[in-house]
Amino acid sequence: MRNILRTYKGLEKHILFIIIAELFIQLINASFLLILNIYMSKEGYADYKIADFVSYRFLGVLSLAFPLGLYIRGRRLKPLFIAATIGLPAVSLIMLQAVYYHWDIILYISLTFWGIFFTCIQVTLLPFILRNCKTELQSEAISLNYAMWSVSTIFSGLCIYVFSIIDPLKFNEKFLLELFCILSFAGVWFVYKVDVKEKVVEQQGKRLRLNNFDWLLISKALIPTLIIAVGAGLSIPFLNLFFFSVHHIDSDRFSFLGSVSAVFVTLGAIIIPHIKRKYGYAVAITWCQAIAVVALMLLASTDFYSNWSFAAGVAVLCFLIRQPLMNMAAPMTSELVMGYVGERNQEMMSALTSAIWSGSWFISARIFKMLRESGISYGYVFLTTAIIYAIGVLWYHFLIKDYERRLEKEVILIRTNEKDSL
Repeated sequence: MRNILRTYKGLEKHILFIIIAELFIQLINASFLLILNIYMSKEGYADYKIADFVSYRFLGVLSLAFPLGLYIRGRRLKPLFIAATIGLPAVSLIMLQAVYYHWDIILYISLTFWGIFFTCIQVTLLPFILRNCKTELQSEAISLNYAMWSVSTIFSGLCIYVFSIIDPLKFNEKFLLELFCILSFAGVWFVYKVDVKEKVVEQQGKRLRLNNFDWLLISKALIPTLIIAVGAGLSIPFLNLFFFSVHHIDSDRFSFLGSVSAVFVTLGAIIIPHIKRKYGYAVAITWCQAIAVVALMLLASTDFYSNWSFAAGVAVLCFLIRQPLMNMAAPMTSELVMGYVGERNQEMMSALTSAIWSGSWFISARIFKMLRESGISYGYVFLTTAIIYAIGVLWYHFLIKDYERRLEKEVILIRTNEKDSL
């Protein structure tokens, strides 16, 4: 483990500062994912209505992601980071007041802008790392970037749990969420500390000419992302409602559960580059995700025997298995698809990935709303998610094989050219 951690010491300061800035942004994202739905439920919103509101958050990302992918090519990214670190906490505070006073129109608008500001950092951070990080440390930088989500979940989850024990009335969901929003403004300072002459991809022709991109490669790489995203949108945003409604696990205990799982996610994100180098993408992606799918199926099944005393324990155990394995594969899937599409397509790939995740989650949230409104149980919804996940994992397997064949051909071509030159 010490040798693995030593490799992270070589990361440049500007990479570390921008990742720390993202950590403060992720404090909002993590805390909202942990308890916002439960807060809205306690304020009188039905779960299908919550899904309706949540979908607009993803609509905001969807509306901006593709044009932002065109815009950032050949431009500096720091101004967008500044916009995200200022705008996201501000609009989050407005959103919380809208929930409390049931200002539904304001809630729809603020959730849409929430998605827009989140896109400013979500779409641009990975291209920034690929442009400005040493090539030999890109795997570590990408993994550390993904680990920030886990670290923020650990911190926010533990804070929610501890403060709820101290005084559950004073430190209620609304107060705690507002606290994380205010704290996240600190990300602005770290963005300003990013002092580097950004490397930008030179334009070839007009910025808006779509034939500048290799759409066949991009399409192949996007298909498994689309499949996984559709499945994820049916489960991840609503796991807290599942535990709250089915197993009667309140926000404090679910936050603690989220923190524990995030510890394993963080450890997984740190060691996954080592696993990839030793065993390849097949183990780092395919096997990790396959085990996670089985865990999700077992978790879903607890809805059918939730009245049994051990059902909640099984659900918790499966959650703690599924979360780390599915999330630790994410940095490697990003690295895989970025390598697969090549340098000229990376900004567009990042933008379309965000658009697909948000668009799929928007559609999935609308589907979840209709299913729950029709009385379909959580168990059947999550089992559907597991089946969709399995298809996505299989497609990643085929993508890995295709990528490895292409790399072998490139190596053979290089060796042939070297022999000819001799």
